[in-house]
Amino acid sequence: MNEFVNWLDSILGKPLISEIVAVNFNLYENGNNQWSMELVGTSSFDAEDSDWACDEVFAARDTPLSWTEDTTWETILAKAICEIEAYLGNGRYAEKLKSYDGVGVGFVDGDITIVYKSS
Repeated sequence: MNEFVNWLDSILGKPLISEIVAVNFNLYENGNNQWSMELVGTSSFDAEDSDWACDEVFAARDTPLSWTEDTTWETILAKAICEIEAYLGNGRYAEKLKSYDGVGVGFVDGDITIVYKSS
């Protein structure tokens, strides 16, 4: 999903507000094999309580990543985790992501998987 890297670079390449302490990749199942992802920045982070992802202070809702894929939500989540982990390993703005307390991913009506947590 090279589109993922380009999409994330376009967001992280701009200055983000200083109130962001963690980020979450919100996933959406839009129906008819349509999926989308948005990046949100939050003012809190708690690895034990996923409500931190509701404390939004930034959202890239105007520019979601959208695609069509005939698969299950479990597969979409697994692929998203792999893409984010790969980006954290060698993405252009990986250090910017790692500067936050945590990075999560999950469907908006489901659980959050913590992909990165600062020490």
